[in-house]
Amino acid sequence: MTAFTPGCTVARYLARRLAELGITHLFGVPGNHLGPFLTALRAEGDIEWVGTPTEGGAGQAADAYARVHGVGAAAVTYSVGAFNLLGACGGAYVERVPLVAVNASPPYEQWQNYRALGMLTSHMSPRPESNLDVYRQVTVDAQVISNPGLAPAQIDAALTACLSERRPVYLEVMEDLWDEPCAEPEEPLVRRERPFGARGQALLDSAVNAILTLVEEHPGPDGRPRPVVWAGEEIDRFRLGGQLTDLVEATGVPFCTTVGAKAVVDEDQPQFHGVYNGRASHPDVHWIFRDWATCRIGLGAWSTSKNLGGEQYVGDDWVMAANGGVRVGTSYFPDVQLEQLLPALQDALVKGYGSGGLAADYYAEAHAHHGAPEDRPAGLEHHRASLRVSGSRPSRHPERLTYDGVFDRINHFLGRETREDWTVVSDAAFSLIGSMNLSLPAGGFLSQVSWLSIGWSVGAATGAALAPQRGHARPMVFVGDGAFQETCQEISTHTRLGLRSVVFVMDNGHFYGIEQMLVHPSYYAEPGSTGRGGSTDTDTDAADPDFYNVLHPWHYDRLAAVFAGRNTPATGAVITDTSEMEALLARLGDPTDPVNAGPLLVRVRLHRHDYPRAMAYKVPKPTSTA
Repeated sequence: MTAFTPGCTVARYLARRLAELGITHLFGVPGNHLGPFLTALRAEGDIEWVGTPTEGGAGQAADAYARVHGVGAAAVTYSVGAFNLLGACGGAYVERVPLVAVNASPPYEQWQNYRALGMLTSHMSPRPESNLDVYRQVTVDAQVISNPGLAPAQIDAALTACLSERRPVYLEVMEDLWDEPCAEPEEPLVRRERPFGARGQALLDSAVNAILTLVEEHPGPDGRPRPVVWAGEEIDRFRLGGQLTDLVEATGVPFCTTVGAKAVVDEDQPQFHGVYNGRASHPDVHWIFRDWATCRIGLGAWSTSKNLGGEQYVGDDWVMAANGGVRVGTSYFPDVQLEQLLPALQDALVKGYGSGGLAADYYAEAHAHHGAPEDRPAGLEHHRASLRVSGSRPSRHPERLTYDGVFDRINHFLGRETREDWTVVSDAAFSLIGSMNLSLPAGGFLSQVSWLSIGWSVGAATGAALAPQRGHARPMVFVGDGAFQETCQEISTHTRLGLRSVVFVMDNGHFYGIEQMLVHPSYYAEPGSTGRGGSTDTDTDAADPDFYNVLHPWHYDRLAAVFAGRNTPATGAVITDTSEMEALLARLGDPTDPVNAGPLLVRVRLHRHDYPRAMAYKVPKPTSTA
């Protein structure tokens, strides 16, 4: 019979198991049902409670923390809190982020009263399993803990599933169980991987041979193989950046990444050819990825609409290794795990083509083959240089800011001017499209590219800054004005914790620019618009966007004063032209400047008809009139 000791309770058991996973911060919004757990958490002393203004913000912070650290956690109270956390948990489920959602429910006695008398108390629903049922849709394991004797086994099962499946789990704990005694933790938690035996080896060998055949059947005009690797999100989620680097260095094969895997390895590696995002890619990247490379090898890449950027399919000259299987052309090999595929593919390519035998500069090759067109880079380094502007001195004649101008200038700042480390956290829409071509070190970029919850970045920056692996880096957030209005309260958490974040709110004249682009792209080419980079004031545009995309205008920078306190500084700023941006970046480079003492909230004023150049493929060309 299991011995119960006074030193361990359900609350202490869960706190110890979370600490065992290396979790240093727990995000959430408190409630009376959660109080006993938080008291025990503080008594244990290994995990810091981070209260956030909203449950959604807690989930966003835990999501980003998990992306950096490997697992994260959020805790809320029943129904009213749990349903607010659900959206963030859904995003973590879709994007394979290991997140522990803790939901404190009414005590066992109140549930018994409901069953006997029909009496509901705060936060309860006439459907007792309402919270459990919805979380079952977005987790790989969901447990309701109502018996302290079973609590250790249920907690361990859920956390093991979280580690093994790399997706969220749900733990619902009744309030009066927190302080009940239970068994001490015994064996350490470990990830349970799928077994790899003779059958798996045979499937792996077949998949690798099929990939080699695909490469051989798609040579370039000189007869040499011309594959390009497309590294994706699962390289990040499964912590395979080292294996990817080994493969690239051993074979020399050029590679791109998806947006979601941006900066999964250092982007200054010689074979890194850019971020491929379908038709929304930088034109140079699209050119070499689709038109010059003769076959594409997706490793951990997801074929989502965002990753394919306007393209609806992958062709027969593609390999897609993700979600536990490998598709090679029209053949499919199930149960081939990425962790085994990468080294096996590396060995096969080295054996077939020699060490470094696939090394190439596809930009230089394509440039030479096509007769050196003026609008194409002469080599990989030329392409990389073209992504940066000099930006070292303010223009004599200040020019209005544009999306492309801002990100080009930030690229130069991050690469050449700042001495600090930064984690770029990009929101959905134009911010994501604009930031995907920044040149960043490994781990320097976070985004949510499939779920695409607007406003995710503001809360996510909290988790990114507190994760031990990136605690040295300042968050730099790019978020649209509509997205920021969803989650602006999370700047309060930045301020309270003294995070030295820089949040660029891309204010394009108070409307949802990306929604307008998706529903009515001709708006950006209508007569009367000034077009990209124009100088007409945003309040006097000749053409108005669709009424449902219009936002109420805010003075975003002034929110810094709302959240600042006597000992918790926060600064707001507005920039409209290139000279103001130069002045701001100069202040960021001065460690003694007060803007670096706490969060900096920057309102970036842009023209309503401006958009990132990567979205030009969606805008119809204006028809000329005689």
